[in-house]
Amino acid sequence: MNILLLGSGGREHALAWKLAAARSCTMLYAAPGNPGIADHADIVALDASDHKAVIGFCHEKGIDLVVVGPEAPLVAGLADDLRGEGIAVFGPGRAAAQLEGSKGFTKDLCARANIPTARYERATSLEAAWGALKHFNAPFVLKADGLAAGKGVVIAETREDAQHALSEMFDGRFGSAGSEVVIEEFMRGEEASFFALTDGETILPFGSAQDHKRVGEGDTGPNTGGMGAYSPAPVLTEDLVDRAMREIVVPTVRTLGAEGMPYCGVLYAGLMLTDEGPKLVEYNIRFGDPECQVLMMRFEGDLPALLMACATGDLSKADPVRFSDDTALTVVMAAEGYPDTPKKGGVIELGDAESDGAKVFHAGTARGEDGALVSSGGRVLNVTARGSNATQAQAAAYKAVDAITFPDGFCRRDIGWREVEREKGTVG
Repeated sequence: MNILLLGSGGREHALAWKLAAARSCTMLYAAPGNPGIADHADIVALDASDHKAVIGFCHEKGIDLVVVGPEAPLVAGLADDLRGEGIAVFGPGRAAAQLEGSKGFTKDLCARANIPTARYERATSLEAAWGALKHFNAPFVLKADGLAAGKGVVIAETREDAQHALSEMFDGRFGSAGSEVVIEEFMRGEEASFFALTDGETILPFGSAQDHKRVGEGDTGPNTGGMGAYSPAPVLTEDLVDRAMREIVVPTVRTLGAEGMPYCGVLYAGLMLTDEGPKLVEYNIRFGDPECQVLMMRFEGDLPALLMACATGDLSKADPVRFSDDTALTVVMAAEGYPDTPKKGGVIELGDAESDGAKVFHAGTARGEDGALVSSGGRVLNVTARGSNATQAQAAAYKAVDAITFPDGFCRRDIGWREVEREKGTVG
């Protein structure tokens, strides 16, 4: 089949790598792509926000399937417009995409469907938000309602800090995403990521992962889009997966369908594993980044065929989902200054980073005027490797990191630390 992949980050590089390797893929196009994606796809100049241009390209090239990587085009209704033209697309329509486009929408859905999640209140003004704080105890979880590139969550340790953070939110810290906020009770436990594929009727588990959101080692510093991840997440046991499906994912898909918002695509549930069982932290409507990278390193099936089955309502007929028993771990190399103002243009030399089976996914790279590989964003590279367990995967990933020359870059040196410690028997 002919496939169009939309996006330009590390998630999309991982998808391009896996899509292009499948026998069912005849031709892969990517827009706007990046230098790493160019190794697997024909790069085309398309703006995903120009729906007419995307549709025209699909008709011109006989595109059988569109795979939308990032969330913004889905929230903007691109999938609806493509389906209206008879083009198969992997990703939810505008209505269902509110699961990520609006934190408040998701919390209200959880309330209607009795899905376990943190107690919450919504506020559309600073005065209302300050008033809502009185109903919660520290620490306070404050979330911008809209899309904020994974950075719209603030955990405030004191009421004064919470009031200051709310003032910044309503003053434009997260742009229009912060014009409404959700205030939640703080949930205690370990966080894990769970993925499921659905065509709106059939729902299949699609692996687990744990990521590291804080920029600093030991999970310190501000939140980022993710500094690394590993898969699977052993803490998410088979029993917990069954509960997450039964109590969270299935009721979500069924409720959306019953309310006229059928969901097609990947559903990424951020879970808090509390003493009372798994509770929903938030939903993403696309593969995580960098979680997608470790999932694709382990996935062993025909990805285009599976995504097409989702897009066409045939998921019940798809081959069983298969993953390697290995652990995959990815380390994000970011540009100096991230997550605030990353330094761009730094020269990168990959050396022999991929010589022992590791894979370097490009997340924020470009070609300089002289053809050299340079940084062009905050998160620049996702250095990914496999091993028989987290300890081995971690060692392989950092060996690959150390083979890369990137003077303007940095990374955390403790990705996977929880599972490595558990494997040593020092953490219960």
